Amino acid sequence: SRLGILIVRHLKRLERVILGYLEVPDGPEEEARLGILQTLQRTIEHAWPRMPCRLPVLLPALLRLLWDVHTERGPSPEPVRAALLQGATQSLILLDRCCHGQVKVLLQGLQGSCKESRVQECLRKVQEST
Repeated sequence: SRLGILIVRHLKRLERVILGYLEVPDGPEEEARLGILQTLQRTIEHAWPRMPCRLPVLLPALLRLLWDVHTERGPSPEPVRAALLQGATQSLILLDRCCHGQVKVLLQGLQGSCKESRVQECLRKVQEST
């Protein structure tokens, strides 16, 4: 937040860090993943002009996170899993706003093919956001 738009200077490196943290579960409380989702959301808010070119990398990572959280049968309690799903959904909504609705367009075909109710709910929230 302190860097504001100046975060774009470090965006490439920060993107690699964000992607790395999103991929790996970090224990029952998932503190690192929850923290990196907040970092991603602040980054999207401050560097929104640069987000459309990051869409091909961030969208698959967030979708993979949704799926992983839903399918993982690890030690994380339900409130932590719900917080991760909510954080990923919020990140997708912010990304969609920065990319002028491109996320919604890309998710249209995916929502019909996914049969998992929790993942569908997250995708529905993104589609219904304004």
